Amino acid sequence: MSTQRAAEDPQVTADDARVAAPTPLEMRRAMGAFASGVTVVTGFDDGEPVGFACQSFASVSLEPPLVLFCADHRGRAWPRIRNAGRFCVNVLAERQTDLCDRFGSRRGAKFEGLPWQLSRWGSPVLPGVLVRVHAEVHDVHAAGDHDVVIGRVLELETPVDAPPMVFFRGRFGLAPELVMPDAWDWA
Repeated sequence: MSTQRAAEDPQVTADDARVAAPTPLEMRRAMGAFASGVTVVTGFDDGEPVGFACQSFASVSLEPPLVLFCADHRGRAWPRIRNAGRFCVNVLAERQTDLCDRFGSRRGAKFEGLPWQLSRWGSPVLPGVLVRVHAEVHDVHAAGDHDVVIGRVLELETPVDAPPMVFFRGRFGLAPELVMPDAWDWA
């Protein structure tokens, strides 16, 4: 923030204007304190399946039914999913770290040896996931080094009832030492 902005905005002081923005490492550490679910976003482009692991996923609107996810500009899968125009968000279950590792890696054939099917909407669906959100690309907004993708939901499936995969402080699950002790008094 510039000193000029501080002069233009009475809510911003000169001291505020001199505070450095957080570094990428500081952002990663701080945002890691926000527990999130884990998904794999898949699409089908030019005759082959593509996909990537994604933590930035949320419901946007019930009417019309909209969801969002964020995709890195440097990723290989997102431009192909965008080209396809439709995608499936596969919400991972707690014990699906293998899928997360497979789709979170920049190398390797993500679908090789994996039993998957093509949905009626034309996107790959993964086995054993908690929820499948079938959607079409509705809108895309550039935001820093990512795109914020808004999808219009076409269909929802809930094939499995199991605990969700949770990502917190750089690892999967909530370690016992991070769970609130019974002795804490909330009164």
